[in-house]
Amino acid sequence: MLVLGIETSCDETAVAIIDDKKKIYSNKIYSQIDLHKKFGGVVPEIAARSHVELLPHVLEEAIKEAKVDLKNIDAVAATGGPGLIGGVMVGVMYGKTIASALNKKFIAINHLEGHALIPRVTENIDYPYLLLLISGGHCQIVIVEKLGKYEIIGKTIDDAVGEAFDKTAKLLDLGYPGGPIVEKYAENGDEKAFTFPKPLLKKGECNFSFSGLKTAVRNQINKLDKLSEKTKSDICVSFQYTVSEIINHKIMESFKLFNSKFPHSKNVVISGGVAANKYIRKKLSENISTLGYKLFYPPINLCTDNAVMIAYAGIERLNNGDYSNLDFEPKSRWSLDNITY
Repeated sequence: MLVLGIETSCDETAVAIIDDKKKIYSNKIYSQIDLHKKFGGVVPEIAARSHVELLPHVLEEAIKEAKVDLKNIDAVAATGGPGLIGGVMVGVMYGKTIASALNKKFIAINHLEGHALIPRVTENIDYPYLLLLISGGHCQIVIVEKLGKYEIIGKTIDDAVGEAFDKTAKLLDLGYPGGPIVEKYAENGDEKAFTFPKPLLKKGECNFSFSGLKTAVRNQINKLDKLSEKTKSDICVSFQYTVSEIINHKIMESFKLFNSKFPHSKNVVISGGVAANKYIRKKLSENISTLGYKLFYPPINLCTDNAVMIAYAGIERLNNGDYSNLDFEPKSRWSLDNITY
C-alpha cells in the first residue's frame, strides 16, 4: 500500500511517498526559511502563497525520486490542522484534488498525530508510550495509549519551547530560526554563567511555562553594556540548560501518572522540531535511563515538519479503517485528544 503525504502547516512545503512496510520512497522538503528570515519569523500570507507555488514542483520531485506512477498511489494524506490556516487550506485542497481525480481515499491528518507516530517508522516501538512533543508551536506531554487515544497530561500555558528559542536568538540578534543557532552558540558557553528562572517547577505539576524565562533572558541582556560573542554563548547555553532542566523535571513528574496506568511500559518518545536539539536529547536520555526507561526519537530530518510523518499516520489510519470525506474543513486548531473520523 502506497500513501502520498502532504505537509503545509507552517513554512515547510513537503511531499513524501511511503508504503505500509515503512519503506520511504521519497521525502522532499522545501524550507521557506530564506523567505521569512528578514521578518524574524513566519509570515502566514507569504507562507500560504509559497505553498501554492511550490507544491506542484515538490510533488513532481517526490514522484520522480520514488519512481512510481501517481496512479498507483492507494491514498492521499494531508495535514488537516492544526497550523497556519492558509497553508493548511492549500495542502488539504491539493490533497483532495489528487484523491478525487484518481478516485483514491483522502485522509486529513492531525499534524500533532504525525509527530506522535513518526518514531514508529524508524524504531520498533509498541503502544503505549509516553510522548514529549516539543516544537516551535507546541509543547505537550502525552500518554499515547494506542492509535487515536491520546491523553494530554501536560502542556504549555503560554509559549512553546521552540518559540522561546526563537525569541532568545532574536534578542541576541543571532538570526532565524533560533533553535539551531542557539544550540550552536551554546557549544562554546558556560552553562552556569547565568541563572534563569524555572517556572512551575513544583511537585505534581506537568504543565509548562516559558514566558517568564524569555523575560528573564531579555532583562539579563538589557543589564549588559556590551554583548561579546562569549557572552552570547554563555547566555545561550544557560538558557538551553534551564530549558533542559524544566523538561527533565516535567518528564519525571509525568512518569508517576504514566506508571499508574501502564506500569510495564518503559518507552519514552521525544518528537517535534526541538527534538533535534542534541543537548536536550542527551540530558533527557541520561536522566530517564537511570529509572529504567528508554528514549526514542526520530532522525533529525524527521524531527522538524515533514510529509513522511503525515503519510505514515495515513497508513495507520487506513489500517484502522479511517478516512475523511471530501467535505473535510481545514482546522487552525485541532487538539490531539479530539480526533474523530
